[in-house]
Amino acid sequence: MSIWDTFTGRKSSPSPSPSSSTSADIQDPADRFTPSPFDPSTAQDVSSFLNAPGAFDPSALHPLAGLNQDTLDYLSLEDSALSDLPGGRSALPSRGWADDLCYGTGVTYLSALTLGGAWGLAEGLNKTPATAPPKLRLNSALNAITRRGPFLGNSAGCIAMVYNGINSTIGHYRGKHDSANSVVAGALSGMLFKSTRGVKPMLISGGLVASAAGAWAVTRKVLF
Repeated sequence: MSIWDTFTGRKSSPSPSPSSSTSADIQDPADRFTPSPFDPSTAQDVSSFLNAPGAFDPSALHPLAGLNQDTLDYLSLEDSALSDLPGGRSALPSRGWADDLCYGTGVTYLSALTLGGAWGLAEGLNKTPATAPPKLRLNSALNAITRRGPFLGNSAGCIAMVYNGINSTIGHYRGKHDSANSVVAGALSGMLFKSTRGVKPMLISGGLVASAAGAWAVTRKVLF
């Protein structure tokens, strides 16, 4: 230690001992890693995994692939059963009154809306003279379409909703779906639709809807 180190209080670094450096340089031969030689014949190419069985199985891409249904506690994989009542299956598969309500109301509403639009188009074009300006004829046709189309579509949609509800209720208590259910449900729904207009409009509306329901039941029975 020098005089300057004594005044400043700095400690001199100890010199490395020969024994410590010698022990660090000496290693156990068992700890040394010796890489094995590479054999090119054992390497895998593209065809090795492309041609492997099950490499491109579409069922393995399903989100539920590999799951065992018997061991699942909080997931139900069972599909809703179709209607098993006699005569309950028509052109489209039905899982109950909810499917019949959606299919019947939607198809009836769209059909009546299209028919009402065509009726309004013909009415609007016939009301305006042929010598009228094109803008006037177009305006008259659009007004007639928007008046007849939604009116007929909404009316038919309401009748279809009531009809499907009554038809499903009758079929549930009778235990089958047949033409009699359709005719009775059509008569009741038509009469209910015109119940505020008096007895005569009720009977006329009930007869028209019952006839349409009977024609549909016969057509469905013949075709399907």
